[in-house]
Amino acid sequence: PLFSPQRSLEEGPPTARSRPRTLAWRVLMTLLLLGPLLGSSVLLVYVFQSCGPYSCDTPACLDLLTQYLASGNTSMAPCSDFFSFACGKAKRTSNSSQALAEENKSRLRRILEAPSSWPPGSGEEKAFQFYKSCMDTNAIEAAGAGPLRQVIEELGGWRISGNWTSLDFNRTLGLLMSQYGHFPFFRAYLRPHPTLLHTPVIQIDQPEFAVPLKQEQEQKVYAQIVREYLTYLNQLGTLLGGDPDKVLEHASLSISITSRLSQFLRRPQEERQAQTATIAQLQEMAPAIDWLSCLQAIFMPMPLSPSQQLVIHDLEYLREMSQLVGGLQLRHREFLQSHMILGLVNSLSPALDSKFQKARQVLGQKLRELTGRPPVPPHPRWMECVEETGSFFEPTLTALFVQEAFDLHTRKAAMELFLNIKDALINRLGRLSWMKEKARKEAQDQVTRLQVKMGAPEWALEPELATQGYPEVQLGPSFMQSFLSCVRALRARTVQSFQQSSPNHSWHVAPWGVNAYYSKSDHVVVFPAGLLQPPFFHPGYPRAVNFGAAGTIMARELQHIFYQLLLPGGCPACDSQALQGALLCLERHYAALSLPGETFFNHSHRILENAADMGALTIALQAYNKRLLLQRGETTLPSLGLSPQQLFFRSYAQVMCGEPRLQDPQDPHSPPQLRTHGPISNTQAFARHYHCPRETLMNPSSRCQLW
Repeated sequence: PLFSPQRSLEEGPPTARSRPRTLAWRVLMTLLLLGPLLGSSVLLVYVFQSCGPYSCDTPACLDLLTQYLASGNTSMAPCSDFFSFACGKAKRTSNSSQALAEENKSRLRRILEAPSSWPPGSGEEKAFQFYKSCMDTNAIEAAGAGPLRQVIEELGGWRISGNWTSLDFNRTLGLLMSQYGHFPFFRAYLRPHPTLLHTPVIQIDQPEFAVPLKQEQEQKVYAQIVREYLTYLNQLGTLLGGDPDKVLEHASLSISITSRLSQFLRRPQEERQAQTATIAQLQEMAPAIDWLSCLQAIFMPMPLSPSQQLVIHDLEYLREMSQLVGGLQLRHREFLQSHMILGLVNSLSPALDSKFQKARQVLGQKLRELTGRPPVPPHPRWMECVEETGSFFEPTLTALFVQEAFDLHTRKAAMELFLNIKDALINRLGRLSWMKEKARKEAQDQVTRLQVKMGAPEWALEPELATQGYPEVQLGPSFMQSFLSCVRALRARTVQSFQQSSPNHSWHVAPWGVNAYYSKSDHVVVFPAGLLQPPFFHPGYPRAVNFGAAGTIMARELQHIFYQLLLPGGCPACDSQALQGALLCLERHYAALSLPGETFFNHSHRILENAADMGALTIALQAYNKRLLLQRGETTLPSLGLSPQQLFFRSYAQVMCGEPRLQDPQDPHSPPQLRTHGPISNTQAFARHYHCPRETLMNPSSRCQLW
């Protein structure tokens, strides 16, 4: 029996036969007591495993995983070279932003090439027809230079072809700028007034030369650039049927004019100060140009008068340009005409046949080699046609792109991410040791008042505005005629939009673009829909990815609000000694990480951009950590073997992937490797989550406390 009657003590010790029963009894009681405990332990382990991060196996996550595996190099130690760990296999491709921009253009291409039928005369129909005409290279090749010769005849011809009618110089100049979009001696455009918000004003600025000829360049390089440019202009004249001797003479004089004008451009853009003047006052200072008639032609139907206010960005250039043009009108009018025609041919090259485009492509490659800029692979025809269609029919393509790539669910998720970043920044401002109380409150108030534009302008959601019919656009019969009709229509729409002044911010980028920006004048930050796409953002991604990629981009744009504070004397209400100490620490931190053979530029722009990168990672990480506390159920990518926190840093580095040698020397940002290692090595959390030993590159002994 399981249970036997108790014996009295007098009965003595149990017999040998009773001992196994006692042992069995003890084992049974032990199991009964420990069973619930063991069962609850197994249950707790199961619960904790279920509540921990689980793999995201959605198609969006699997596509992202494929990209990460293709770009990463796990043989590299993340604590010594995290850039190579994340981007080691992607260094021979374009950087991440360029890759995303190309993907967005591919999406537009699929939209424009999809079989569809649109109402006759609608915006969609004209956009699709223009794209189709642009892609019809057989028709463009068959037309050859004929449409361009017709344009030149409308301008009075030129001496190169032997058929030249000497028209009034200012009439020709007005036609070039208003009807053909070519500005050979200066640029004139409408922009908001520098001090009066949402008040449009005509602005006069330096021209943009196809080949800026700066004599301060090394003499050998300058001579080679001149030779390549001369070869190119000779090709243009020959393709248009000009006599080779006349072409050479006129091309040489055109280069001489360009060189003289380039010499007048003495001040870089950031050092020029805008000033106001009336048309009448500008006429006195630069009399060779009939300013009233030319500006009236450009900005028709705006009523202009001699008392019209202008904003002038380089008055000294305009004075010297006027003297040069005035002398040429008296002595070499035919060369002045040829100079304008050659510049027009270059600007119309997108609408010309392959011989003209090939000549321009070869010139561009030669100039990049001579100036030390990275080579740019030639764009396929479809990409050029997408870009031209997008510039002329932006409202229509915006509506189609947003409808497909940025629905309300995506916009809501992006806005929620931004609000998390914004709150983290406000909280972070309260912890900065170099900010005194007054400066802190002003900074927090600036962030609170900031407006955000997410995805696309408001009108993109209004079909009747987005699908306007473009009645002023007349397509055909040649692509050149369609192109010029679109140039004129775009100018007219631009003038009309400025006449209908609105308190709303006017976007500076197309919604399918990838460049976010902060507008100081409107105190608004803009994140286009094209930026908030995979691999930077997706509502179904692990939160670590969205905060690490798109979140740091958002935080970085918010840093632009405070650029002025970091400049000398820019923050009187700050602890200047503490601030300068933090900036000096940042400068030394990046100098210690500089790549072999790289010169660390101690330039204000470079320092500001480095500070923005460092602050962006700090703020995005703080926002992500707060979100983890408030909302459980985090996910991660399968097969990478990364925790959510590790995935956060991996996603940040993915945004920076790129080949340093492809970086433009004019780019104020540090090379991609420094943009990755600088902020990450300054973040103690990275060393903790990646278990980096002390004194490794990503876990230095000291860090900076700027943001």
